[in-house]
Amino acid sequence: MAKHATKAHADVGHILVQVQEDLKELKENLSQIIIQTDGKTLDIQSLETAIHRTEIGLKRQAAEYLNSINRQVLTLPAVEYKDLPAGHSLADTIPANNKIIKKHASYPSLREKYQGPRLGNAPQHTSPGIQHKMAMDVKILRDPTHPKNRCLINENYGLQFPIIRNALPEIPSQKLAKGTTISPITVLPPAHRQDPSLLPPFVSEKDAKKGILSLTERGLIPQGSELTLDPSPIQHKLAIMHDCQEKYKKPPPEIYGSYPQKSYYIVISESGPDEPKPPDRVVSKPPLNRGTVTPAPSVMTTSSMKDYNAAQRLLDKEIVPYDFHEPKEFQVVPLHQPQKFPRAYYVTIFNGRIDYTAPDFQAFKQRYQLYWKHIFTFLEYLVMKLRKYDVPVAIVEGEKLAKISVIFDLDLQPTWEQLLPALKNKDLVEDIVMRPGQQYKGPDGMEIAATKIQAIWRQYRARTKYLTSLRQKWAAGVIAISWLMHAQRSRVKKTLKQSRQRHLENFRSRAKHLAANWNCIKASRRTIIHIPSLGYARWLRSTVLDIDTQQNLQMGRLCEIRDDNVDVIYICPLWIGEDVTQYYMKLLGLQESVRSGKPEETVDMTNRLKVITPEATRHFPTHHLCLATHLKYSPQAIKRIKNLIEGKPAYIVGGLLHQDDLAVADMLNVPILGPEPEVAHLYSTKSGSKRIFTSASVPMPPGEYDIYRRQQMREVLVRLIIENLEIKRWLFKVDTEFGGRGTAYFDVTHLPCYHQTLTEFKKVGPTVWLKRKWMQEPAEIKMAKELPGVLAEHAQPVNQEIFPTWEKFLKLFLCQGGVVEAYPPSDSVTNLTVDMLIEPTGKISMVSCGDQIHSTSPLECWGTTVPQCSVDPSNLHSMCIKIAEACKCRGVIGFFSIDLVTFIHPHTMEQQVWATDLDLAYSNQLAMTQLMLFISHGNLACKDNTFEVPPKLQEKKRRLRRHEVAKEVQKQTQLPFVKRYGVLSTQLKHGNLSMVHYSVLFKIFKAHGIGFDIKERQGTVFILHEGNKRDRLGMVTIGEDLQGALLTFARNLSVIHQEITAPNVHWENNFQAAIQDIEIILGVTIVNKSQEGNSILPLELMI
Repeated sequence: MAKHATKAHADVGHILVQVQEDLKELKENLSQIIIQTDGKTLDIQSLETAIHRTEIGLKRQAAEYLNSINRQVLTLPAVEYKDLPAGHSLADTIPANNKIIKKHASYPSLREKYQGPRLGNAPQHTSPGIQHKMAMDVKILRDPTHPKNRCLINENYGLQFPIIRNALPEIPSQKLAKGTTISPITVLPPAHRQDPSLLPPFVSEKDAKKGILSLTERGLIPQGSELTLDPSPIQHKLAIMHDCQEKYKKPPPEIYGSYPQKSYYIVISESGPDEPKPPDRVVSKPPLNRGTVTPAPSVMTTSSMKDYNAAQRLLDKEIVPYDFHEPKEFQVVPLHQPQKFPRAYYVTIFNGRIDYTAPDFQAFKQRYQLYWKHIFTFLEYLVMKLRKYDVPVAIVEGEKLAKISVIFDLDLQPTWEQLLPALKNKDLVEDIVMRPGQQYKGPDGMEIAATKIQAIWRQYRARTKYLTSLRQKWAAGVIAISWLMHAQRSRVKKTLKQSRQRHLENFRSRAKHLAANWNCIKASRRTIIHIPSLGYARWLRSTVLDIDTQQNLQMGRLCEIRDDNVDVIYICPLWIGEDVTQYYMKLLGLQESVRSGKPEETVDMTNRLKVITPEATRHFPTHHLCLATHLKYSPQAIKRIKNLIEGKPAYIVGGLLHQDDLAVADMLNVPILGPEPEVAHLYSTKSGSKRIFTSASVPMPPGEYDIYRRQQMREVLVRLIIENLEIKRWLFKVDTEFGGRGTAYFDVTHLPCYHQTLTEFKKVGPTVWLKRKWMQEPAEIKMAKELPGVLAEHAQPVNQEIFPTWEKFLKLFLCQGGVVEAYPPSDSVTNLTVDMLIEPTGKISMVSCGDQIHSTSPLECWGTTVPQCSVDPSNLHSMCIKIAEACKCRGVIGFFSIDLVTFIHPHTMEQQVWATDLDLAYSNQLAMTQLMLFISHGNLACKDNTFEVPPKLQEKKRRLRRHEVAKEVQKQTQLPFVKRYGVLSTQLKHGNLSMVHYSVLFKIFKAHGIGFDIKERQGTVFILHEGNKRDRLGMVTIGEDLQGALLTFARNLSVIHQEITAPNVHWENNFQAAIQDIEIILGVTIVNKSQEGNSILPLELMI
């Protein structure tokens, strides 16, 4: 029935529209007809009036028809549009000629307030009881769950809704379970109830889920506990406080529902038949709620514009609001369209305000009403920001605003980068808000600016005060800490000074006791504790590569056990392997074999020889500590040494003494055979040795010492060059360096004025040149100007690894002090090293002497030949005794070495000997000399420069009786000693030695016949320097003459180099340079021999 009613209403609507169009067409045709009769026009005004009245009547009927259609509940789709395709347009079903005659009449407006829905054919004027009944019916109709809803709809509208029954599944019957159906819960144990001091029991996760009240009632949480819930169940927020003068504004009515499928709206044109007019207002699609008609909005919105564009495309008509107060043309168009246009929500913020009554805002609010509160708060924050920055217009996109408001929380204060994406005109807004000072142009700009200025000023003032107090607090803390550290340092210094003073006093008292009992100790059984420590300054030790290996180069000290009354305790800075230990034990066990000349006679030296390594070497491997310091902080090693020397005379023979040597001696309560550490360090420097040589009145090279300033160095050098023009090279030596490390040289031939000055010197002669100082002044002025630049360009340090440039050497030279001395003016220069011993009783003796062998540089020594053969023994002995006497006067005792240089003067052609250096320590040459004397059972007479060994024992041809054997031994002891010469070196270095095991290396020696002949007392013996790199080796060769010993030494080096060197691998070594230096020495000796009439083959033929 509803379907037929809907069809009938649609037919009536089309008929009315068709009649309106016919009347309009008739009106236009009549307006164009002109009838003239006898010159008079026929008046058809009365006809037009009749047509106009008919048009008005049709309009009234159409309006009533439209009201009845829009107010009814059943809005099923029309039959004409039910089966239309999706792309079909409504314009195809509407006649083209839809204009009617426009007549002026008053009609009821559609904007009149609607009084409420009517049920069925209810009368417009009803009694209060009927109105109450109708209101109750409306409530029932709006509640689908009401039990009378179906009946009321059936009675008023004739609709019979189906009955929907919820079929509930049948629950199968279950048997009743008797007993406890829940698991037991945890309660507070009795022990905790009796003793409250016990810790609360553990609460499991299952018990914690039952709630805090349950835990408290069961006693798991004490009654007086203060509980804090994280997070808190109560969230605090700021309440909005309204102004007392602000009036309450009724919120705009909310819009519910949506368009039904069968709805209509009116398309009306205000333009008359004469001229069309552009639309000034556009009406949007009115939302309906169960047949309720909502008045059309009075302003154009974005959604209204979309509806307007759609209607223009459909009907090509102008759309205006439907108003019956003015005569307008209208037609009925179905509202349900096949094509749906998307709805966008744009909220315009003009000068920081929003029109809350705008349709788009209301639609936006209706769309997001579920979480509108959060969106509205975010929108208000955006409005506040726009008002603050004085933005005139901002268009907010509702969908983007909703998304952004969900993401951000206002407590975090979103920035403009987060707010701008929600704006349609974000480029314009961004350009405005990014202007400097824009935030102060808003309504409250002056207040904000004033607040900002005050805040910045307060912040600056508070910050300044805080920084001042913080700086004062920091300064007070620094002062307090500095004072505490100063006090602690002062106490430590005072304690250390007292301790060192006590050690020094004990050292002096024990030295006096040693001097008083020296002869008795020397003749009796004694123990010598060898500590080969290099007690240089810490900064100097840090520059020495492999200082532990350097301290272990004196393994030859072990050979002092050749005296039957001596036991040796050697303190080794490195941990010696088992193979090295066995080698030294076998070597030192040959003492009886060497004495008797029989290799099979060996003894065990384990009881007389002890090698101890301090355990502190493992704890401080990279601190560059000297050996005495390691021993000081090694209580186990100290305890062991005490046990070994208990009840025996003992004394210490150190290296370069350090303050810790005195501490070790105090711990062991033994004397030291050596000077005080301060004395040793003072006279071991280059300037200190010059003072000794000056007081001893021995020849020295021209020079000056104690130089600490650059200008002083230049003035001294100019004066020395002017006074010694025959010397072409000058040396610069740093006071604290050793072993030729801190040496540099300068050749005066690089001075432009030197040759002219030398010519003038030769003209007048040396005597006149030295007397007439005025002749030296022009040359001295020129040389002073040229010297700085020539030094910077041509001065060269000897050791390029430590001092790569002259400036770096000069910096250390002026910092530590140094000397300037002349290099011998000769092409043939020989350096000597003499080892002296000043016994505690004052007796002076020469214990070793040898000529130095140089390899890469004439200022760096790698070995010596013993005994020396370059200087007359008597002159050398007298010179060394003078130096030793000068040292003894300054409290020097023990072992020390003297470096000298000899050459032939080019003018006088006489041999000269200069004393160049002094080292108050046990030298490497002396240690190797001990090994040479041990393995040969010889005697070194330095006063005569002879090295004598016992002759070879003759083999017995028949068995002799006891008295005949005694006579034979007596005859052999009366035979003269045989001379021998030795070549010693501890500085042999080859990188490939670390790749060869010692056992393999000795097999190579055996294969090539490298060894020592005990019977002949000549051959080769090696010293193994156990180190981290194992790239060093010591070697001693003994021969019948110097040439033979040098030749054997060179041959050994050549064999070792060939055997351990790979073809394509070249490691750092000094073997080849040593071989070349030996060849030069052999050439000189061959020339000397040939002058005496002895013919010796050259080195090449001898190899």
